[in-house]
Amino acid sequence: MTVQAKPTPGALLLAPQDHTLILIDFQSQMAFATHSIDATVLRNNAALVSRAAAGFGVSTILTTVAEKSFSGPMFSEITEAFAGQAMLDRTSMNTWEDAAVIERVNAIGKPRIVLAGLWTSVCIVGPALSALDQGFEVYVIADACGDVSPEAHERAMQRMVQAGARPMTSLQYLLELQRDWARGETYELTTGIARQWGGAYGLGVTYAKTMFGAHEG
Repeated sequence: MTVQAKPTPGALLLAPQDHTLILIDFQSQMAFATHSIDATVLRNNAALVSRAAAGFGVSTILTTVAEKSFSGPMFSEITEAFAGQAMLDRTSMNTWEDAAVIERVNAIGKPRIVLAGLWTSVCIVGPALSALDQGFEVYVIADACGDVSPEAHERAMQRMVQAGARPMTSLQYLLELQRDWARGETYELTTGIARQWGGAYGLGVTYAKTMFGAHEG
């Protein structure tokens, strides 16, 4: 039997309208003990993911743990992208055990959950395994997560992948939402985010535009 190729995206690729992004515990106290990723890189990647989600209109839940009493405010890189959006503050380490968060997940009604936050082995593993158990598809933005050690982060990622979660990176998330440079309505948004937070790739975009007036596609 001959397999016929078609110019259509695979079903496993994310689209802005098919998932809920949950950003979890990007807070000072959690960041102080994070050693699997440099704090500057973590904040940069959190900003990239947040700007991508906000720009593409992705349904997004922002949640903190013990914000006022212990862990501190969420990173400004995130709150600035979602100006005016309320935080859902929890007592539970597992976001999926918080009734207010689950009420919001159900109200949004998307079958896919994308996770990022601190720490990978506790605050990301908990909702990832819980959502998978309840039939959701789960994606984890690995370089927008961090833990107390590289070992803790890697074992947590392995555990989630073994359970069925799909790992990805921050830049991959942005480019997967765009996916086609012919989508002119989000072209400047995507390249603008890449130029500011996309590292060497962003430098390349800036160089090409400045030196040759070039553009993707």
